[in-house]
Amino acid sequence: MNIQLMTDSGADIPKSIQQSLQIKVVPLYLHFHDEQFKVGVDLDLNGFYQKVREKKELPRSAAPSPNDYYEAYKEIDPDTPILMISISKGLSSTYENAIAGKNMLLEEEPNRTIEVINSKTASPGMLLLLYEAGLKLKEGYSFEQLVQHIKDCVNKTKTLFVLKTLDNLILGGRLDKMKGTLAKTLNIKLLMQGSKDGTIEVTEKVRGEKKSLRRFIEQIGEHTKNTENKILAMTYCRDKSRAKAILHEIQQKYNFKETLLTETGPIISTYGGEGALVIAFFQD
Repeated sequence: MNIQLMTDSGADIPKSIQQSLQIKVVPLYLHFHDEQFKVGVDLDLNGFYQKVREKKELPRSAAPSPNDYYEAYKEIDPDTPILMISISKGLSSTYENAIAGKNMLLEEEPNRTIEVINSKTASPGMLLLLYEAGLKLKEGYSFEQLVQHIKDCVNKTKTLFVLKTLDNLILGGRLDKMKGTLAKTLNIKLLMQGSKDGTIEVTEKVRGEKKSLRRFIEQIGEHTKNTENKILAMTYCRDKSRAKAILHEIQQKYNFKETLLTETGPIISTYGGEGALVIAFFQD
C-alpha cells in the first residue's frame, strides 16, 4: 500500500533515509530581527551558522501555518493516505497547525485519509519514529496498523540530551544570564530528557565534561535493558568526531541492533548549541 510519510523540520533525518522513504518535510520558520527564513528551503545549516555569526543573535522559531500544511497535504495524490509525524506539541504549535491544515483540506476533499501524530519528541526521536514507520511499511502494514503502531511507539520513545555549552540558552534568553554565567564558571553541564507530555526537563546538573558524558551513557541502561533488537538514533550539533566517539562508547556498552547518526538542523541547533548530543530509543 502506498503511504506518504510526512514530518516537519523539528525532525533531523539523514538525506539517504529521507530519500529512500520519500519523506516530505514541512519547514518551520526562523526569524532573525529583520529577516525570516524557511528552514531547509532558503536557509540551510551552513547559512544558519553564518547568520548567527553575522548578527550575533539567535533566531526565534515559528511553526508552519495551517495553510502551509493544507498546501503540503494537497500536493499528495488524493488516493494516498498521509501519516504526518509532528514535533512535540509541548515544544511548538506545529501539531495544532498540522491538524488545522488537515481539517481545511478535508472540508474540500472529505475522502482524504490524513493522520497527524504528536511525536512528543524532536530530532532523533522523530527520526526513530519515521525509520520505524519505514520498516513497518516494508513489512506490509496497512495504514491503520501503521498508525496504531507508531502511536504505541510514541509512548515508548525515550529522548535524552546533554549540552556542552549553555551559550545558546543564555543568548536566546532561555536561561538567566547570571545563573548561566555561574554555571559556566563552575563547569556545570545539563542532562535533560523529554518528559511524558513532550516537554524538556532537566534531570541532572553535572560538573565537568567527562562526568556528564559518562552519566549520559549510563542513563540508557536505566531505561532499557534489552537493546539487541532495538535501534538508537543520535543527533549532534557541529562536532561530528565527538559524536562518533560517544556513539562508539554506547555501542561498546549496549548491543543495539542498529544506530543512526546525523547532524541537527537549524531548529534544534538554535536550542542545543555547539556540542549538544541528543539520543532516542524505545524503552522496555
